[in-house]
Amino acid sequence: MDTREAAFKRIFEANSKKIYHLCYGYTGDDDAANDLLQETFLKVWQNLEKFRNQAQISTWIYRIAVNTCLTYLRSEKRQAKDELTPQIAENKREELSERNEQVALLYKCISKLEESERIIITMVLDEVPYPEIAEISGISEGNLRVKIHRIKQKLTELYNHYERL
Repeated sequence: MDTREAAFKRIFEANSKKIYHLCYGYTGDDDAANDLLQETFLKVWQNLEKFRNQAQISTWIYRIAVNTCLTYLRSEKRQAKDELTPQIAENKREELSERNEQVALLYKCISKLEESERIIITMVLDEVPYPEIAEISGISEGNLRVKIHRIKQKLTELYNHYERL
């Protein structure tokens, strides 16, 4: 195994579980999450030479995964509009449990945040320790706590806004 393959294997082993959880959070579907995990790491493999160590590699991978998930959700939304009649869409909506709807709404709200905020809150949801999040995002732990508080406030506002619709 050449050094690029060995490095990629280490990167995958260190990050794949967190990235799967991220993808599952956006989709709520095991198969889709696994597909997005593979797509994310395919992009990592294809762009490994372009990574410049300006941020931690885990931050770079999170960015790729978040963007991959958002692209997937946009294409799913377009397909759903094309495929579903209003009656089928309504029936499908009713089938979803309230909890799934709340989780979907939470991730919809997260998708409205700025990229740096999305990455931070996703790591919080993945229960990444604050010192590690601070290191990954390149800010002090004190600033991180303030930023997380503000992100949570913003999410609460977004969530309440969408829940009223």
